[in-house]
Amino acid sequence: MPVSERQIAEFADHHLWKIPFDTSPRHLAGPGDPRHVTHGLAAAGWTRASSDPLSPKIVLHSPDHRTSLRFNPYASDWWVLRAEPTDTSPGWYAHFGELLPGEILGSLTDALHTPPPAEAPDPWQTLTAAGWLPDDQGIVRSSDGMCRVEPYPLDRSEPMDWRVVAHERGYGYPDGRRIWSAWFNSRTPVHLVNTFVTALVDTAPLQREMYARTAHCSATHERSPLTPQQVVNAHTTRLNALSAQARAAKRHKPTTTVAPAQPGRTTTPPRR
Repeated sequence: MPVSERQIAEFADHHLWKIPFDTSPRHLAGPGDPRHVTHGLAAAGWTRASSDPLSPKIVLHSPDHRTSLRFNPYASDWWVLRAEPTDTSPGWYAHFGELLPGEILGSLTDALHTPPPAEAPDPWQTLTAAGWLPDDQGIVRSSDGMCRVEPYPLDRSEPMDWRVVAHERGYGYPDGRRIWSAWFNSRTPVHLVNTFVTALVDTAPLQREMYARTAHCSATHERSPLTPQQVVNAHTTRLNALSAQARAAKRHKPTTTVAPAQPGRTTTPPRR
């Protein structure tokens, strides 16, 4: 399902009339444009499942039908990413809250289309190298104290789930009200978790239009040196690269088989 010229034109029409503002830190920048996610997947060959065309719910499937992304603005978690098990790989899932920046999720979904690195990365090293601060429980926090990454369970005695939470500052407590959260189950490939936290800790600002919704009032806005046209060009350049990458992968990708569901086992995310 390639992104059509009309869809690109609608994206451009929205952004060319908006003055971009550099917004940071990333975990407080707000959701931005969800087309950072959906356009990227469409460019990589994902297709939309048949559904009510007037419904805001969207379900996209990868070309091999192993992986799906559900967007549901009525749910507590707007985005749910799920991979079914195959003959050689376990199933896994991740879900993400409403105010997660689309660019961070888009970095993760882009990584679905590239081979994993030969050596598994260490998300903890990525976080601490960026100046995030670990405590004695194994929780790593941003320098402003408003975002944390933690393993579950905390003692790391079992395969770990990963939880990322952006939250208000606590008054008498370590954390205040939750702003958004992300959850990766223990079978999620670690290189995908690392891609997510790499985008999260990146100090480069995200572009938001004037008066755009941010995740928190403490996010900072500065007039961006980028022009609206440059913002649109960056989006289309990324889509073109994803399309070319998908075409190349299609020529060389071996056939994989999705394993049938086993009784008593499911990749359905639990309610948190």
